[in-house]
Amino acid sequence: MFTKNNESMKRTENNNSVVNIIGQGTSILGDINSNGDIRVDGTLKGSIKTEGKVVLGKEGVVEGDVICQNADISGVIKAKITVSNLLSLKDTAKLKGDIVTNKLSIEPGAEFTGSCSMGAVIREIKNVEQATEKEKTA
Repeated sequence: MFTKNNESMKRTENNNSVVNIIGQGTSILGDINSNGDIRVDGTLKGSIKTEGKVVLGKEGVVEGDVICQNADISGVIKAKITVSNLLSLKDTAKLKGDIVTNKLSIEPGAEFTGSCSMGAVIREIKNVEQATEKEKTA
């Protein structure tokens, strides 16, 4: 009986379906690293690095680099954003910084100031990240 519960707890801990939420009215100073999804409706002054999806609500503000798999942006980002799959800028989004992504969707009304690199560039970044991780473990 105890073994079965421990096994299900381990599966839950290793599951990437965890959603981290920074609520409206909350301010965080520091970096966030996660394997799960992250939703920001408050203010974050620091970077986000996740293997999941980043959702930035209409009232959300991020002042720091963002690295993720997918992103839906409705708020304000003031930094570089690197998305390995799809970056979606909603009509209320305001992005001041550079974009590196594989696919990009921008709704009418969204504001973007900076440069954008798409497609093959993201594959090169993945190769550099993998080489860096191999060097760290060696």
